[in-house]
Amino acid sequence: MDAQSLTYLFVALSFSLYIGIAIWSRAGSTNEFYVAGGGVHPIANGMATAADWMSAASFISMAGIIAFMGYDGAVYLMGWTGGYVILALLLAPYLRKFGQFTVPDFIGTRYYSTTARVVAVICLILISFTYVAGQMRGVGIVFSQFLNIPIFWGVIVGMGIVFMYAVLGGMKGITYTQVAQYCVLIFAYLVPAIFISMLITGIPVPQLGLGAEVADGSGLSVLDKLDQTLTELGFAAYTDGAKSTIDVFAITMALMIGTAGLPHVIVRFFTVPKVSDARKSAGYALIFIALLYTTAPAVGAFARLNFVDTVHNTQYTDVASWFKSWENIGLIGWEDKNQDGRIQYHPGAPFEGKPTFGPERRADGSRDVTNAPTASDNEVYVDRDIMVLANPEIAALPDWVIALVAAGSLAAALSTAAGLLLVISTSVSHDLMKKTFAKGLTDKQELFYARLAAVTAIGIAGYLGIDPPGFVAQVVAFAFGLAAASLFPAILLGIFDKRMNREGAIVGMLAGLIFSISYIAYFKFVAPETNNADYWLFGVSPEGIGTVGAVINFALAFVVSRLTAPAPPQVMALVDNIRIPSGVSKAQDH
Repeated sequence: MDAQSLTYLFVALSFSLYIGIAIWSRAGSTNEFYVAGGGVHPIANGMATAADWMSAASFISMAGIIAFMGYDGAVYLMGWTGGYVILALLLAPYLRKFGQFTVPDFIGTRYYSTTARVVAVICLILISFTYVAGQMRGVGIVFSQFLNIPIFWGVIVGMGIVFMYAVLGGMKGITYTQVAQYCVLIFAYLVPAIFISMLITGIPVPQLGLGAEVADGSGLSVLDKLDQTLTELGFAAYTDGAKSTIDVFAITMALMIGTAGLPHVIVRFFTVPKVSDARKSAGYALIFIALLYTTAPAVGAFARLNFVDTVHNTQYTDVASWFKSWENIGLIGWEDKNQDGRIQYHPGAPFEGKPTFGPERRADGSRDVTNAPTASDNEVYVDRDIMVLANPEIAALPDWVIALVAAGSLAAALSTAAGLLLVISTSVSHDLMKKTFAKGLTDKQELFYARLAAVTAIGIAGYLGIDPPGFVAQVVAFAFGLAAASLFPAILLGIFDKRMNREGAIVGMLAGLIFSISYIAYFKFVAPETNNADYWLFGVSPEGIGTVGAVINFALAFVVSRLTAPAPPQVMALVDNIRIPSGVSKAQDH
């Protein structure tokens, strides 16, 4: 079978598995819809957490960012990994002991305020829709390239699959579907990485291959070879960093505390039977996550090296079919500026913005572009989101590996999208309807509203996938920044500061959220021409501004809480109870 047929087969089999699990595990109550009945085994929950957390940004985009940014791209690796450790140690066990359905549930109860609950819901919805935009873009890219389906219809198919197991199964269906999706995505990520590591270094372990010698007789290590190759083309050395120290710190911190504040990950720890299981789930998830995250730097380096070797100074008529297939959907572009028929890859933008092409090339191999060429010597446009997906094709791996990567990338995007859409629907049905505006709802009515909210959220997510606001990891970074600036400080202070009250929490969340959204919107949409270090506040980029937003949140929350009445005694007692170690008594480990 060819790659196209194998891709259809692998994707069809994996989708059938997901839908079958959703039907088998259909939720029959709000408890099952929201937290899977609270009876998920820690190992299964660890796999589901890993799949929920390792989104399209992790699978598709992170290695691509590292491939093109080199040293600077490591901020995503450090931020997302470190953030999970913070979540596991500082938040997850305490929130599980609190024992509610959602993050706004914790904030509304801890801060004894309907207003605080509604503000938390607003923060959660903005974060989740920003995040889900990146996931649906990933779905569209995979469908359009591997299944020859227009992005529009690819997203529609993805929406249909998510509808089946998110709307029918709720958290119960999503949890067991994500276990299957984790197995698919991690296998799909590791197999080509092992193949390519063998081809480049002769070592089957990618983590070791990254530091090994290239098997070309040069005596150079992979990183030395990459540095030499890129500097000869005019790029900065791969291992050099261009970002300022303050921006590296800000982005890393925003990603770390943003990870710890992501509601769709936090809610996973409500699905296990007891507090000790939440701790075990966190440990298992960290192991499962590490398999991908320790592999990503090697995948990025191998992909950039293979890309340069395959593309630069190659006659266009001789270039491999993978280049032309990605070119046909606009994610790679080439214009023969010097009319020599060869592809020249150098620093600089080849066009004024992303090129848009007509359907066919001219007879001489050149192509019409709607945007005029720039003065740059570079003739190649490449979307960094394609590097992991194209890597097996660039390395000429077997067709079944290419098909496996397609199935894995869809698993990564759909697993996170489902988790995000579920927290949106539960926040609307449980926190806005049941706990705020329609307190007399029955369990059956609440479940109906949860499913209705999920359908609406899927529709909005589909639109964002068809008309995305940016490349996957960048959009996701903004979501983490918003979580860092709004929810994380309120959750952390709610657990560890008994004196924190509703006034402080509300002011802090609103200030952090409004500041971060305004900053991102200004530099990305209002005045993008000023998006550089000369104009950034304190030299912090929009990707890292969540750190500043979090500082503003913490500072205002602390000051306002000290200038207003303290939290009621029963709330302080609740905080004490949450913080008592679960092993003190069996009665408390519930």
